[in-house]
Amino acid sequence: MTSIDLNADLGEGFGRWQLTDDEQLLSVVTSANVACGFHAGDAATMRRVCELAAERGVRIGAQVSYRDLAGFGRRAMDVPPAELAAEVAYQIGALEVFARAAGTRVSYVKPHGALYNRVVHDEEQAGAVVDGVRLADASLPVLGLPGSRLLELAGKAGLPAVPEAFADRAYTPEGTLVPRGHDGALVTDPEAVVERSVGLARFGTVTSHSGARIDVRARSLCLHGDTPGAVELARRVRQRLQESGVRVEAFA
Repeated sequence: MTSIDLNADLGEGFGRWQLTDDEQLLSVVTSANVACGFHAGDAATMRRVCELAAERGVRIGAQVSYRDLAGFGRRAMDVPPAELAAEVAYQIGALEVFARAAGTRVSYVKPHGALYNRVVHDEEQAGAVVDGVRLADASLPVLGLPGSRLLELAGKAGLPAVPEAFADRAYTPEGTLVPRGHDGALVTDPEAVVERSVGLARFGTVTSHSGARIDVRARSLCLHGDTPGAVELARRVRQRLQESGVRVEAFA
């Protein structure tokens, strides 16, 4: 039977401000990308999400980012490689404290936002992320875009490289994500998101924004927690996957 992991970005609040419905999403997804304080999240939020994830048997991932709380980690930044590696390790270590306290551990690492997109092509920045992961825990899987420099370098460094796909993001014919600022970058029709999810899980294909059919082989499917109606959409995706004969389970 075909299987797929469902991951979502969680803990993306700060202080009294909350963006994602963490508790409800944790009843649907199998992996949680938890913000580690650099683009969103704070100590109390990280602790709470780790406790909820542990209770539900959801794998915890460190969603590492550029230090850009004001820009939600979506602004392009130039960070020296040694500094970036240290900051990646720092974020993983911070989340690990709360994961351990909840009786579990950090199971993987995924970059966020501008860093995620940068390491698709930028070898220096991708190498810094890999160095940071190895500094924190040389056994941690790295989640990223298929064909990215990040996954290539992670594999060369002996880290498990896990490709992921996005049902609610538009793809270019080259298999990269259409930048968020462009028209049509987000797929907002719920039924289209559901159908794309099934196609990605069962056949490893998706239609690009230009209409071309492209291969996107992935072990994990990302469901954005900040999308309006994210919880109900996640439930529909999981239900349709299971009805289509896809087993939903964590990769880590």
